[in-house]
Amino acid sequence: MQDLIEGFLKFQREEFPKRSELFKRLATTQKPPTLFIACSDSRVVPELLTQREPGDLFVIRNAGNIVPSYGVQPGGVSASVEYAVVGLGVSDIVICGHSDCGAMTAVAKCTCLDHMPQVAGWLRHADAAKAINASREHADDKARVDGMVRENVKAQIANLRTHPSVAKALGEGRLTIHGWVYDIGTGSIDAFDGITEQFVSLADHRTVAATRTTPATRSPAKEA
Repeated sequence: MQDLIEGFLKFQREEFPKRSELFKRLATTQKPPTLFIACSDSRVVPELLTQREPGDLFVIRNAGNIVPSYGVQPGGVSASVEYAVVGLGVSDIVICGHSDCGAMTAVAKCTCLDHMPQVAGWLRHADAAKAINASREHADDKARVDGMVRENVKAQIANLRTHPSVAKALGEGRLTIHGWVYDIGTGSIDAFDGITEQFVSLADHRTVAATRTTPATRSPAKEA
């Protein structure tokens, strides 16, 4: 804990003064353009990966970067998604999985989670991805987990699209969804291409997205 306190004091002493004008603006308002949904894994830091400053990302983090399908039961993820889309008006949503994900490893290997019933219940939101991944042949356990990570990103994109606020924004052409997989060991990111339904290198395909905004889908207000 002392390390955290020392870190805060260093921030207050060295970093805060460098960004005093930024924090002065952020003290009363925020307008992040992107909602970033990532795993809670300590090795995945959205602001570091994207080199963003405070105020640039609205972040949701949980085990397995999961977005439950929309339903009548309230939940923190659903509320945060709705606030980001309706309240903040984000134009992009990124769902970011990662290599060596503990949650997806447990799902892919059917690990017994009886001792963690809340975790087991939460990971049921990845059942669709689990079914698809289990139906395929994998060279080894690593390939099975890597496949699960990717299928989970695709499944959570599908879940995200069931949210009324997201569906409306997509229909009006003012929102784009991105599916990423971050490799911890290499620092690379593969992105899901919604047209080819394949993951490709983000470095080589910088405009790739899971959903596309086209002139035909833009709202009249946006085209005016």
